Amino acid sequence: MTDSTPDLAIEVRGLQMSYGPRHVLRGVDFEVRTGEVLCLLGPNGAGKTTTVEILEGFRQRTGGRVRVLGLDPADAKARLRERIGIVLQECGFPRLARVGELIDIWRSYYRAPRPLEELLDLVELTADRDRQVRRLSGGQRRRLDFALALAGDPDLVFLDEPTTGFDPESRRRCWAAIENLRSLGKTILLTTHYLDEAERLADRVAILQDGCVQTAGSVRQVARQAGVMTTISFATPQALRAGAVTPPGCLDVRVSGEIAVCRTPNAALALRELLAWAADNDLGDLDDLAVETPTLEDAYLRLVSGGTR
Repeated sequence: MTDSTPDLAIEVRGLQMSYGPRHVLRGVDFEVRTGEVLCLLGPNGAGKTTTVEILEGFRQRTGGRVRVLGLDPADAKARLRERIGIVLQECGFPRLARVGELIDIWRSYYRAPRPLEELLDLVELTADRDRQVRRLSGGQRRRLDFALALAGDPDLVFLDEPTTGFDPESRRRCWAAIENLRSLGKTILLTTHYLDEAERLADRVAILQDGCVQTAGSVRQVARQAGVMTTISFATPQALRAGAVTPPGCLDVRVSGEIAVCRTPNAALALRELLAWAADNDLGDLDDLAVETPTLEDAYLRLVSGGTR
């Protein structure tokens, strides 16, 4: 039965999961729109893996409503798996198999598989099609994971910490593969502990803590909800350092030696006030003026651990 909203690839309402007296999920609510990349974040033990396994149809939930591509994963496992691709944290392959033949075997499991040449090109393994799996680097094996997950041309792809343990070059190649998926219009649910990765790849993020979604939205929306300020800094004018002028009273400007810093929830308004103040006091241009917008890391630490930058 398909009864979800057409523009939602995943819809989760009041999801609960208990193991005896232990409540892992306590009413999780979030959604993933068709064609977007949503990153599910949270500390270890927050319930991310349990949530994803329920969505994939590998674990039965205790309560709540779940729809994946319009289907209940608990009741339509076979139909659902024809339309999803999964990249796990670790996958095992026959070491002597060759890249091309292994992908072809995977393709044979689907009624309408994606062409082999397209898969190889998408994950940048065309030159390695005849190479044995045992001779692949870690990054190449991860791209092979992607190829297998895409063999059935899925509508939705689950990526479970796809770059854990990678060197910077391998991470960037995997990011490129994920961005290729997005360009094809695929819907992606990503879990990762790398906040720079989430900020680079995700259209929206959902932060899971203590079995509930604490907040969800774009990085900027999450930063606003977390109360993280934009930082404006500039070289301290000599007149300000000498006490001949005072900073605008409406702004929280702190002077620390050669640098003055203002933290504000409204960067545009603060900049206008600072530039007008500089002009009114004949301070000229504010040298080394810089605006640093809140990062996902700032918001995450504030929400999850109560930390500050």
